[in-house]
Amino acid sequence: MEIVKVLNIDIQNMTRQELLENLKEGVLVTPNLDHLIKLQKDKEFYDVYQKSEWVVCDSKILYLFGKLLKTPIKEAIPGSSFFTSYYMYHKNDADCKIFLLGAKEGIAVKAMERINEKVGRQMVVGAHSPSFGFEKHEDECEELVRIVNESGANVLLVGVGAPKQEKWIMKYRDKMPGVKVFMALGATIDFEAGTLKRAPKIWQKCGMEWLYRVIKEPKRLFRRYFVDDMQFFYYFTKQLLGIYKNPFGK
Repeated sequence: MEIVKVLNIDIQNMTRQELLENLKEGVLVTPNLDHLIKLQKDKEFYDVYQKSEWVVCDSKILYLFGKLLKTPIKEAIPGSSFFTSYYMYHKNDADCKIFLLGAKEGIAVKAMERINEKVGRQMVVGAHSPSFGFEKHEDECEELVRIVNESGANVLLVGVGAPKQEKWIMKYRDKMPGVKVFMALGATIDFEAGTLKRAPKIWQKCGMEWLYRVIKEPKRLFRRYFVDDMQFFYYFTKQLLGIYKNPFGK
């Protein structure tokens, strides 16, 4: 499989269709600019990325800047829209059983109901919204593992924000042997529930969906996009100049 090196991670260079056809097991992570900045500072997060079987470009901005690399990125595959493609692709596959873990109270259940209505069957077999800070409480985490296992799901979507969702999956994946595919997909559950709207198509196509989200949630997202994520361009310029070094020495 062709790999595109961006800073200190290897991105698998594939189209949405190729991912749909090949995603049968493993952990899926979808790097964007925010992830790439965190990956310069968070060793545990970096280690999770190294262990993940599927690493695909989530960001249209990353896709556009990737054209400056020797091997350009084929396609941006936003996790939120990919999940919709995934369950529609498996619409008639009775063996595909999904569990939704994340979002605020009641939202995961609402997303489950909407998806099942759309596909015409009980594809989503369970949904749960964990408490705030649940990852710090081993008892609750073990209870979540039990709930997922008892649901019979073989696909688990965790949407509690990065890097929490990726770290949680990697810590507990071996305790959920029935789950074959793990997806760390941020606000996807909110999008599926209809409580959070994606940007209009024109914003998505021109790579400005991030700005649309800032306008909708300025207090939460302004610093992320206008302060933290701006560091990406510094690091990426160093890569283009051949002077970037992995902070973790690998």
